Parts: sequence; structure tokens; C-alpha cells
Amino acid sequence: MFGHCCFIFIIYQIIVLVECSLVPILKTVNVLDRSLKFGHPAIPFQVITEDGYILQLFRLPGEKKPPVLLMHGLSDTADTWLVRGNGSLAITLANAGYDVWLGNCRGNRYSRRHVYLDPDNDPLFWEFSFHEHAVYDLPAIIDTILDETGSKKLNAIGHSQGNTIFYILGSIRPEYNEKVNLMIALAPVCYLHNIKPPLYTLFTFIPLLNDFLKKVNINELFGTEKIPGKILKALCSIPYVGYTICIENILFTLLGADPEEFDRDVFKIVNTFFPSSTSRKNLDHFGQIFKSRRFERYDYGVIGNKAMYNSSTPPSYDLKKVVMRIALIVGLNDNISSLKDIDLLSNQLPNMVNYTVSPRKTFNHMDDTWGKNMAVYLFPYIFDLLKEYS
Repeated sequence: MFGHCCFIFIIYQIIVLVECSLVPILKTVNVLDRSLKFGHPAIPFQVITEDGYILQLFRLPGEKKPPVLLMHGLSDTADTWLVRGNGSLAITLANAGYDVWLGNCRGNRYSRRHVYLDPDNDPLFWEFSFHEHAVYDLPAIIDTILDETGSKKLNAIGHSQGNTIFYILGSIRPEYNEKVNLMIALAPVCYLHNIKPPLYTLFTFIPLLNDFLKKVNINELFGTEKIPGKILKALCSIPYVGYTICIENILFTLLGADPEEFDRDVFKIVNTFFPSSTSRKNLDHFGQIFKSRRFERYDYGVIGNKAMYNSSTPPSYDLKKVVMRIALIVGLNDNISSLKDIDLLSNQLPNMVNYTVSPRKTFNHMDDTWGKNMAVYLFPYIFDLLKEYS
């Protein structure tokens, strides 16, 4: 008991120090400053979805080549594509003349707005999962890009959940297959049968966690607006030991270790914006897919499913309807995107044009966005694909 009280007191003191700026934290990275610093000042666009969410979209203009949309993963933001500066994917694409667009899904720090719902006071704001990212956010983003550029199609690159939502888009709103020329999936996430421990064990507890969070009325996860986010930020900001706690003991354990690619200096940048906020329901939806071993819509229980789907069980997403061109790029050290699960996905995609397993043995789940040497082990594949299917 005394030990628990001491731990809580220490955490509280760290939060106080952070809030009072006595623990050094870098100024929060943002797309506008970072893109300007590296020679491609971003233009912000406000996108309003069919169901009233207000999303922030950024454009790094280019006139030589077609538009490329970059979509972030779970609890991430558009900032992730600029972490490495001149070595990041967004700046590298812009330097090559591509018209680069950076999307943000509802709920993260750029898209925590709605035309009438208040994210701090209306639980309904957080009543979404990656299904709504796919069915509402992506169409609004894609249509805005095509309207602004006059293009009939765009290329897309999605990391983790950022590609999951394209499979759902192509399945539920098949007319958007015609609007995507090529979707490059980095660290593909669809099936979760074969995720590696200890992540596997953690996923088994998601239903219990979800039940607890519902009882205490917590609908927003991560981010820095609420106490849990402040605690995580505080722990990760402790000088000298924050990297050990948050990266070596947490992130590497869950997603695959690769200290050569994710060093302390870049961690200081990432810690200013990641993890960003998402919904309890979003995490629970991933937990349901893990448990059911099916790529399916959100499970509301028998009664809720009857009302929502006219079925006792949620319908599966029909991947055979996803006829857009898709290329998969996979890492061997990725604890989430296992080769067995990606094989299941690839066998159901009717228009998979490329399946690349990186020969780099330590390639983990985040090396696609934060890796130091992406220009060596990742970008050549991306540029070859964009060129081949231009």
C-alpha cells in the first residue's frame, strides 16, 4: 500500500514539474512549422465529414506529379510523416515533385472538433472506431484532394491503421476504388490472429479494459488532454530514463526492437505528439477482431447487432470488393503485422500488385515512419511502385 502511494505521489510530482516547465520537453512538433523548416510550407485545409467531424488536412504542394495522400496509424497524427525532416517520407516525396497531402483522422489533436459535439463534454463525439475513419473520414479527405487538384485519382500510402481503413473503404464504399490509383500499405494491419507476445497477452485483456473504461465514463484514450495522457507524457519526459521506460521497455517490447533506427534524439521529437487521442471504441474494435479472428464491423452484442445489422453477429468486411491496386510492404521484426496474418490478407485482395518483405531483419512496426535510414531500406520500394503505376 505504501509503495503504491509513493508511486502515485511521484507521478503527480512529475506531472506538476512538466506542467510548470521544470522538466524539459521540446516544443510540440506541428506540421506547419516542420514543413516550413524543411522547405515545403504546408497549406492547411478544413474538411467536414458527412457526420459533422472537422478534420485538418495539410498539403505540401507539388505540380510535377500526381497527388499522394499519407494516412497515419492508431493514435498518430500527420506529424509522423515529418519526424525525420529531410529524411522523412513527406519531405522526400515533396522534394521529388509529388503533391503531398497529410491526412488526420477524427479524434487526434488536429481533428478533435465537430460542428456541434464537444469532445470534452459529449461522449457521442468519441462514438467511433476505425470503421468511421474509413466510411466518413477517408471519403471526405479524398474528395477534397481530388476537388482541389482536379485529378481523377490519387495515390495513397497508409501506415498500420492508415491502411486498414482503405480495405474497409473499398469494401463498404466501392465507388472509391476508382478514386485510388495505388495504395501502398506500410506495416499492413487487417487480421490479428498471429500477433506476437507480449502484445498477444495484452490484446486478451482489451475486453476487460473496455468494460472498466465504460463504467468510469472514459471514452477518450491517450492524448495529452486528460490525466492518463499527462502521466504518460510525464514518464517519457524524465531526463535520461524516459527513453528506457517508454521505448526500450514499452514500445520496443510491443512493436519490435530496433534501437539503431529509433534513437534518443528522435524520441524527443516523437514524444511531443505521440500518442495522440483516439476513442475507447477504436481500441475495442481491434480487440474484437483479435478475439473473433474475423475482419468485421463493430460488435454491439446480440441485441445491438440486431438493431444495427439485422443480424446477431456483425458482418465481415468483404475484401473481394477492394479492387483498388494495393502493394504490401512488411517488416520481419513487426510484432503486430505478422507474415501469417498478411498472407491471409494478401490471399483475399483481388488486385494486390506487390508484396514485399524487407530483408532488413530488425525492421519493426514503426520503422516505416520514424526510422533513421528509411531512404535506404524503404523509400526505393515506394518510389519504384509510384513510378510503375503512375
